[in-house]
Amino acid sequence: MITVELQSPTDFDGWRRLSRHLLAEGVKPDEVEWHIEGDAGTLFATPAYQPHPAPPSSSGPRVPKLFIDRARRVVCHTDTSRFIRLYRILWRLQQDGAYLSRITETDVKWLEDCDKAIRRDVHKTHAFVRFRQVNAGAAGRQEFAAWFEPTHRTLELSAPFFQRRFPNMDWIIVTPSMSAAWDGTMLRYAEGGSKSDVTPADAVEDQWRTYFKSIFNPARLKVTAMTSEMPRKYWKNLPEADLIPNLIATASERAKSMQLQPERAPNPLAEVLTRRRIGKATPAPTPQTLPETRKALSACTRCPLYKDASQSVPGEGPTNARLMIVGEQPGDQEDISGRPFVGPAGQLLDRVLVDAGLNRNEAYVTNAVKHFKFQPRGKRRMHQRPNAGEIDTCRWWLDLERRHVQPDLIIALGASAARGVLGHSIKVSDMRGKILPQPGAASVLVTVHPAYLLRLPDPDRARTERQRFAQDLSAARAFLEGTAHRTNA
Repeated sequence: MITVELQSPTDFDGWRRLSRHLLAEGVKPDEVEWHIEGDAGTLFATPAYQPHPAPPSSSGPRVPKLFIDRARRVVCHTDTSRFIRLYRILWRLQQDGAYLSRITETDVKWLEDCDKAIRRDVHKTHAFVRFRQVNAGAAGRQEFAAWFEPTHRTLELSAPFFQRRFPNMDWIIVTPSMSAAWDGTMLRYAEGGSKSDVTPADAVEDQWRTYFKSIFNPARLKVTAMTSEMPRKYWKNLPEADLIPNLIATASERAKSMQLQPERAPNPLAEVLTRRRIGKATPAPTPQTLPETRKALSACTRCPLYKDASQSVPGEGPTNARLMIVGEQPGDQEDISGRPFVGPAGQLLDRVLVDAGLNRNEAYVTNAVKHFKFQPRGKRRMHQRPNAGEIDTCRWWLDLERRHVQPDLIIALGASAARGVLGHSIKVSDMRGKILPQPGAASVLVTVHPAYLLRLPDPDRARTERQRFAQDLSAARAFLEGTAHRTNA
């Protein structure tokens, strides 16, 4: 029997490293005993396992990421057999890569149940930790402490949440097995403690009790649901818990009292706000020309995208253009300049239009969505694809542009543009390059967006896709050359 020692009860990295060596040496699960360094061993314990100095082969073992993620959490469980069973699952995964999908297997079911228990324990820690103020702290930073008793050793998984939530105060969370402290610079872990290590209740807890009592709605009380979300084992450390028994006992009486209260007059402010909301909801007159449409678009608040974008970006081009080109949405450079397709994707579009024998100056170029949707990342604004609701809301503006321009053909660049033009989602690969007649309206040709070509990492693939894109635009030119111009209605 081989005895393997780990540095702590949650030493996942040590378990992972040693398991790799054991697998490389072909050591079976029933030949290994796992111990925590410093714990009392068995009477006949063998010397601790020392792995071979040479690292195991980089080609193995290979396991699903799902197992690594779950194992990292499950080592925090209090099940004393956790390291044995995790190694046994790891061993089985080497013979059966789909072992985790065998939900009837005892170890697989155990892994799933333990993982759920750990995630629930972390959630409860986030919900029921109550900080008590210690003092004002240095440099104006407040210092707080909290005592908590999680079911498992989950503080290392829970503490980063409080680091993000309270970065501007110094705090310490003490549990029986471990403590975590944040000083504004580093999150440190140390040995656990006891409830007496945390300062007595402060004035904030009285304010919390008052708040909890005021929001407790007796008419909506469901004791079973409440105790499921707030298990009784946590009550002893919650300042509001001493109020709960009396609030439950008097709930029925308080609910009846609320029903007997006379009806109160509505708040006058509510009527004022209602009138303002109705006034804003009144539709503005429909613009009758493209210049009027551009002016109205600059004040558009139909969807939330206007809040972050620099400005709306209307279409541009001749009012009698036979060809309309519709993209997805403005990009970073378009948002700054207020003009469509002036960034890298627009420059590529211009070059391929020339290759296909089309003149951009003779086309009306616009987008299905008129505001830039993005995600800040450092100093950059990264493009985010508009959702179906945003495309459908902005279709009102696209329909106005189509009505004023009356094109013979619309090229929809990408799936978002196709939804804006057609009113429903399609798969671009199924419709690409085909002329789609629309009764009483312009025909539609769907192709890829030039930004797609810019994202292709393989040069050969990018060259092939650009040629296909040029062929799609050439099909548009052939259609226009063989079709008489539609007259305005």
